[in-house]
Amino acid sequence: MSSSGGNFDVIIIGAGSVGVPAAYFVAKTGLKVLVIDKYASVGQGANKAAIGGVRATHSDTAKIQIGLKSIKILSTWEDTFGDNIEWHTGGYTFVAYEPREEKILKNLLKVQHSYGLNIDWLERDDLLAAAPALNPKGLIGGTLSPEDGNASPLLTLHAFYRQALMHGARFRFAETLTAITQAGGHVTGVETDHGRYSAPIVINAAGAQAQAVARLADQDVPVIPDSHEGGVTEPVARFLEPMVVDIRPKKGSSNFYFYQHHTGQVVFCITPSPPIVGTDRRETSEFLPMVSRRMIDIMPSLMNLKVRRTWRGLYPMTPDGAPVVGWSREIEGFVQAVGMCGQGFMLGPGLGSYLAKLVTNDLSNEDREVFEVLSPYREFASAELLR
Repeated sequence: MSSSGGNFDVIIIGAGSVGVPAAYFVAKTGLKVLVIDKYASVGQGANKAAIGGVRATHSDTAKIQIGLKSIKILSTWEDTFGDNIEWHTGGYTFVAYEPREEKILKNLLKVQHSYGLNIDWLERDDLLAAAPALNPKGLIGGTLSPEDGNASPLLTLHAFYRQALMHGARFRFAETLTAITQAGGHVTGVETDHGRYSAPIVINAAGAQAQAVARLADQDVPVIPDSHEGGVTEPVARFLEPMVVDIRPKKGSSNFYFYQHHTGQVVFCITPSPPIVGTDRRETSEFLPMVSRRMIDIMPSLMNLKVRRTWRGLYPMTPDGAPVVGWSREIEGFVQAVGMCGQGFMLGPGLGSYLAKLVTNDLSNEDREVFEVLSPYREFASAELLR
């Protein structure tokens, strides 16, 4: 073990979609921040497999609020900091081809509206006006949230990284966490294969490795990674604005979603059912035929597009589809910020701002409501309907 080390106010484990924005917002408060990651640079875990969608269109109230904050941060980022993160306000549409989906989507509107989400139900013809390429056969309608959008995960994370550095945050890459140190029931810091670092607060933002990190603090967290595959086509002329999401369960999958990138490429992903639990990131032969059938079914014009490449990433899943965020009751100073369920990129910026308020004890009543919903000690009884 080398002699490197130091004293910090907050140590964040994981330089990904949650850890890097958190580092920026926490460092911005004036606290001394260290981020530790086993990879050689930022965003080398699940972040680089993200397809870039950002929405506040959820059923979970905390995720709606965090998503709205993320959209505000990302949609104004270039004007604020000058970085082009390829933000595009294209919206999201959840389509309904069957009464089950129509009922789910319409029932959610009341809670979504109550938290300030700009979303409405569009009947068939109005939805076709917003997304003309949709298959009109059997289409009932769908919801449209026009302020949702997409951005580049790579460019966005590096933009947060630069801002974090400017506010004094330090990063240690290619270091493996070996221990979370404690004394008298309180976190005192961490040890890695390169050194010891002291801090009274440690944030677990380790994504798919969240459970292993939590165990180093004698904690357990119900985060289990499973594999999801995505792909991208050749570029074509612009024909689609909103991200399209179909939540109908089908054989082998529970939903799928796709959008057209500003370069003209169509980016797509599917949620396997049953889940493919584990950390295997090798591509499968089943993915492309399955997702192609589903995509062509609701948008026949996609039939002639050529797929350029596919990839596989990990979704750190929780039992109810919502993140696990908050202080540990058993060890003072330990914070869980894990279980993003494949939505770390869209939730990370907003969640980072909330974590800064948490560690500085600057929570409003509305902020406390968010942490109560995402508490590590909740019952995990309900389920996010728009995963």
